[in-house]
Amino acid sequence: MIKILTETESYKILESNYIGHLAYLYKNRPFIAPITYYFDKERNIIIGYSAEGHKITAMRKNNVIAMEVSEIDSVNHWNSTVVHGTYEELEGSTAKAYLHDFSLGVKDLIIKKENRKLDFINQFSSKIYKDDFPVIFLIKIDEITGRIRRS
Repeated sequence: MIKILTETESYKILESNYIGHLAYLYKNRPFIAPITYYFDKERNIIIGYSAEGHKITAMRKNNVIAMEVSEIDSVNHWNSTVVHGTYEELEGSTAKAYLHDFSLGVKDLIIKKENRKLDFINQFSSKIYKDDFPVIFLIKIDEITGRIRRS
């Protein structure tokens, strides 16, 4: 049976994970990319970062996005939530402060979920920046929905 989740239940899925699928439009075509994210519950925003590239270029042109997060055990046992929102790029000291929050938040989730200690962001994110600072962005949440399936 598939059930529609309450907003609170949908937020719980978002809050307890750190990998999602970001959906955006580029040249009138939809794209989806996996991202590491941190949901800041206090500010009701999602914090992410990326190198300059396709998705950043696309979101600068069209800041309306969606992000999906799933917890899948089997075809008959899964949870899924979808966020609709807007992309906002950060700069300077504000960007650095949010990247710090992102790093601490994701590290805490990994410690809780995977029971492993991490010291540096490159231990859980594939992007290592030597010369260039990454693009730090927020997803301001407009709407969240969710579904659950249990047999």
